[in-house]
Amino acid sequence: MKKKNQTIQQTLCLLLMFGLIVGDRSEALTFSLSKGQDVIGHIQTTYVEPGESLGDIGRKHDIGVYEMLEANPHLNPWVPMVGAEVIIPAQFILPPGPREGLVLNLAEMRIYFYHPKEPLVTTFPVGIGKKGWSTPLGQSVILSKQKNPSWTPPDSIRAEHANRGDILPAVIPPGPNNPLGQYAFRLGFPGFLLHGTNRPGGVGVRSSHGCVRLLPEDIKTLYHLVPVGTKIRIIHSPFKLGWKNNSLYLEAHQPLSEPKYKHTNSMSYLKSLLQERLGNNFYHANWSQAEEAATQSLGYPVKID
Repeated sequence: MKKKNQTIQQTLCLLLMFGLIVGDRSEALTFSLSKGQDVIGHIQTTYVEPGESLGDIGRKHDIGVYEMLEANPHLNPWVPMVGAEVIIPAQFILPPGPREGLVLNLAEMRIYFYHPKEPLVTTFPVGIGKKGWSTPLGQSVILSKQKNPSWTPPDSIRAEHANRGDILPAVIPPGPNNPLGQYAFRLGFPGFLLHGTNRPGGVGVRSSHGCVRLLPEDIKTLYHLVPVGTKIRIIHSPFKLGWKNNSLYLEAHQPLSEPKYKHTNSMSYLKSLLQERLGNNFYHANWSQAEEAATQSLGYPVKID
């Protein structure tokens, strides 16, 4: 598991370095919510076309780069073989906790919006804070939202750029050079925003200084869906459990690399989640299937009973 995590992190760094995480316009993923059902969406497959990377394919389906790498560990992420079958992990277990407002799961780099007046949920891939610039955990609200925002780089970010010989202006006006993109939400976490980007390659990976990035097409959709005052909850859940048609499923992701997150990906932690979910029926669960799914960390729901 550790070796796989290191391989994925190295791959992501190279993808970002060479600008190979690109793609065409995607459509927002919106699903109906059904009572007693925790699994939404469907696993899909497609085939590699000439010149496509996994990032290209993922963006067409509104799936993040990290998610594509987890689901397709056998494929070369930069130059997958033309004609090769690709898994599109467009099936998800809903995050634990209340189904309201916005819920961001850092471990899967994906945000969920529960529509307040309809039994619907819309979900998008996100870019989150890179190591050393972690996105905060906890609960907050959307304080305001703005179209065509300007960006005032914090002193810490200006200093980091200056050390590389890149002098940032005090204020970056709206436009194609603005890292916030065309839309931004201000959160109750001081200094942290949820926003678009002028660098789509930073979505679906750890790329920011703590803010949450969405694809340009996704942030536009979210801007028109989410009102000011909406609650937002940021969690780190590499293991998600859920029911579908009376069967139990597990969705497993690699945890973030910081030591404070590691315990949430241990087998003992998974057992505690199963005991909490199943109660007296815990010993009827297929532990070997659960352990295998957790070890593989494919990033999509796997049946474990």
